[in-house]
Amino acid sequence: MRPSVFAIFFVALVSFSFAQNSQLEGMYSIVAWDSATGDVGVAVQSTLLAVGSIVPYAKAGVGAVATQGSANTGFGNRGLDLLLQGMPAQQVGDLLIRSDTLSSQRQLGVVDAKGNVFAYTGTSCQQYAGHNSGKGYTVQGNALGGENVLKAMARTFEITSGDLADRLLATLDAADRESKEKNGFQSAALLVVRDHGGYNGYTDRFIDIRVDNDTLPLKQLKRIYGLWKATFLPDARMRTIDQFNNDKNFSAARIEMERLVESMNGELRNKPDDPNVLSSIAWSLATLGIDKPRALELAKRAAILAPARSDILNTLAECHYRLGNYDEAIAIESNLVAKEPANDQFWKQLEKFKESKQGGGIK
Repeated sequence: MRPSVFAIFFVALVSFSFAQNSQLEGMYSIVAWDSATGDVGVAVQSTLLAVGSIVPYAKAGVGAVATQGSANTGFGNRGLDLLLQGMPAQQVGDLLIRSDTLSSQRQLGVVDAKGNVFAYTGTSCQQYAGHNSGKGYTVQGNALGGENVLKAMARTFEITSGDLADRLLATLDAADRESKEKNGFQSAALLVVRDHGGYNGYTDRFIDIRVDNDTLPLKQLKRIYGLWKATFLPDARMRTIDQFNNDKNFSAARIEMERLVESMNGELRNKPDDPNVLSSIAWSLATLGIDKPRALELAKRAAILAPARSDILNTLAECHYRLGNYDEAIAIESNLVAKEPANDQFWKQLEKFKESKQGGGIK
């Protein structure tokens, strides 16, 4: 008796599914708190597709959660809700695990807004599985080559200083170097939250980056983070520095300003002749009032390197304007308007410069 086409297809499908499920789903993550700013965040790398949609959860002023192993994604929002009610991390984690009938398959890391942590690894997680916790952080992983991966993560986080995001990425780097699964990772994610830290201050997504499918996800994550730092963080830092000062959290404001300046200096050291970097930092230094003379110096250098770039010349005009050099600003912007008369940005800039020269002052 010949087997039906359906039966053959069914057997093949089951065999394929079994083969897929039998593969180790390696993953490691860190959940952490920044004692200087109160930021909380999660970083993760995995052999799974789109791990950023599964593992990390965080809310500014509340805490962060990483749910993995055979992840119960309900732990994420429920955990944040419990933290918001004032429960410490240990109590939240205990409650989540006790309420789950499949807890032996779960891994869970929680940090609250005071730096208290909870970590759990179920007995049925893919070996090697475990966690390692310290003040303000917990690292966890499953289907790893051994405990040295977690040991390297914990020690790296503890000895690394600076921004929480930089420390989280350094921790993933340490795990990546120690891991035996050098080529098996597929996705990675970085999430750091701060009150009003998101784009234009409307959300708490200070840093929210995902690489869903790549052969070198951590490398791509770090590349995108570099772009994020240059594009979004200067404005976010200055906005939240003002908020720290308003809240009389002067220590956090001072530390953030130091980090902002160091970040810019780091960019300049890495790319001293990149007109995009020079122009971007010049704009930030000028418009944020950090160092206007230095801003003009960098903008002039960018304009020498890329004399035909309208956006860079616009930055140069802005830097002159911020120093009260209205004639220079007007001359540069007038040329830009002549070249691109339909450009509304250049037209508004020119009007702003002219009004300031007529006695309105810097807007």
